Amino acid sequence: MKLLIFSDIHEDWLALEKLMGQEADYYVAAGDLANWGRGLEKAADILAKRADRLWLMPGNHESVADMKVFCQQYGFHNLHSTSFELSGYHVAGLGCSNPTPFDTPGEYSEKELSERLTPFAALNPLILICHCPPKDTLLDEAQRGKHYGSTAVKEFIDRQQPAYFFCGHIHEAAGVHEELGKTLAWNVGKKGHLLTI
Repeated sequence: MKLLIFSDIHEDWLALEKLMGQEADYYVAAGDLANWGRGLEKAADILAKRADRLWLMPGNHESVADMKVFCQQYGFHNLHSTSFELSGYHVAGLGCSNPTPFDTPGEYSEKELSERLTPFAALNPLILICHCPPKDTLLDEAQRGKHYGSTAVKEFIDRQQPAYFFCGHIHEAAGVHEELGKTLAWNVGKKGHLLTI
C-alpha cells in the first residue's frame, strides 16, 4: 500500500500536477495549497482525478472553514482533526500551525494544538500527519539554530511515539528525515514523500 504525502504547494500548479501524476493508493495534502486562502479553486481541477483517494487539511494559509467548504464542494476527504484506517494503521491529520508573525488564516495556540492532538493518543499503530513540525528538531529548522515548530506536536510525538510522522510548513527543511525516538519522521515539502506500508 502506497501513501503519498505532500505539503506547501503555494500555488505551484506544475508541482501539484507532477504529484497527481504519481501512482499511489492514497494521497494526503498536508496544507498550504494556496496563499492566504486564495487560489484553492485552481487546485480543484488538478486534484479531481484522485478525488476518491485524496485527503486534505488546511495549512496556516487556509482556514479550517475554507478547507471544509472546499472538500465538500469538490468531493475531497477532509483529514483535519480526524483519521482513517489503512493497512492496519490509523492515519490521523491535524492541519494549521502554531502562531506565526504573519497572522495567517490557519493558526492555533499551542494549547489548542495539544487539545486537538489528544484524541489521536488512542490510535495505535499511528501515522500522524500535521501541517506543523515539532519544535527544536531538524524538521522545523528554518536556518541554523532557528526553530519555528510546535511544542505541542513535539510533546505528543515524544509521549506517544507514532510509527510515522509527516509535516510541512518550514520550507527550508523540506525533504529532511529524522528519527524522533521510535518515530520515523519527514518534512515532506512540495516534492512529497511516498510511504510504502
